[in-house]
Amino acid sequence: MPEEYWVEAELSEARERGGHCYLELVERAEGSITPVAKAQAKCWRNTWSLVKPAFERATGQTIHAGMKVLMKVYADFHEAYGFSWIVTDIDPNYTLGDIQRRRLEIIAQLKEEGIFDLNKSMPLPLFCQNIAIISSEGAAGYGDFCNQLQNNDYGFCFRTELFSATMQGNQVEPTVIAALERIYQRIDDFHCVVIIRGGGATSDLSGFDTLALAENVANFPLPIITGIGHERDETIIDMVAHTRVKTPTAAAALLIGNLKDVADRIDSAALRISRTVSGRMERERLRLEQISSRLPSIFAIAKTRQEARIDQLFTRLANGMLQNIERQQHQIELLSRRASSLDPELPLKRGYSITMHKGKIVRRAADLNMGDEIETRLAEGTLKSTITKS
Repeated sequence: MPEEYWVEAELSEARERGGHCYLELVERAEGSITPVAKAQAKCWRNTWSLVKPAFERATGQTIHAGMKVLMKVYADFHEAYGFSWIVTDIDPNYTLGDIQRRRLEIIAQLKEEGIFDLNKSMPLPLFCQNIAIISSEGAAGYGDFCNQLQNNDYGFCFRTELFSATMQGNQVEPTVIAALERIYQRIDDFHCVVIIRGGGATSDLSGFDTLALAENVANFPLPIITGIGHERDETIIDMVAHTRVKTPTAAAALLIGNLKDVADRIDSAALRISRTVSGRMERERLRLEQISSRLPSIFAIAKTRQEARIDQLFTRLANGMLQNIERQQHQIELLSRRASSLDPELPLKRGYSITMHKGKIVRRAADLNMGDEIETRLAEGTLKSTITKS
């Protein structure tokens, strides 16, 4: 087999050592994960140093396991190591097509599940100040993000907490999902999540284009802001996140701007309230002035009315008093007549007398005893007698 051939295959292994790249190629049956053919491939240093950067520039990804490639190879057989393909070129357009196909499949599945726009539909809290950050601890972008938040021009206060994760390579998916799970356990402590990645090659973004990670981001119950790529790169989690920005500093600017908008709304509302209150107070002042100017005439009218009413009451009171006096005088006259008719002097003047014993009127002879002294009152004078015989 002296010629070179273009071979389509899936990579089940890809590793670099000593500047060379060692690959394992597999072919799978349709609809199965079981390989039906395997082969070893090698790309020597002098070729790999040219193929690798060209491939990464074109595809935005490093060569890794699970990727489908179209390679130009020639056959090589070694007595000790056996048969292998020697790689002389890799066509990035083939891989781009496969990557795009897989991306479209993932996007279609997310839309079919009804979660593609789920995180976008959540409102960013007005006072979004408690921020959970997913990033690698030593990343420059993480430091830039925190510094910009803490040293903002408006003196706004933010509280940040890092949930460390790997931000490139095959460990992106499991470590970012694990960080989201840790945040979920303390969901009430945070207002949003920021996933940031400070710098690095665009070829390291492939870990953010997985179905499992996209599902976790889309379903997360807090708004997620991503700042993991560059202006021309958009990963699948950028598509499903609440907001996608270019860089970590742009994510910080977004949060500062959000709080500035809230502060401006508060200031605007305070100004409207102040103007409304001032206008109301001015209207009330004018109304009071109008009332004050009318008070003397109102008071004069009220005074006249009250004086007339008092005169009426006084007249009624005087008439009532006179009538009452007349009734009382008539009653006195009647009582006087009755008292005159009961005067004890009248019977005496008609010839009667009154006999009294010890200051009491004697009504029966049996009430007196021998020797009792009695007094008899006549119309003119009194007589004193002593009982000698009963």
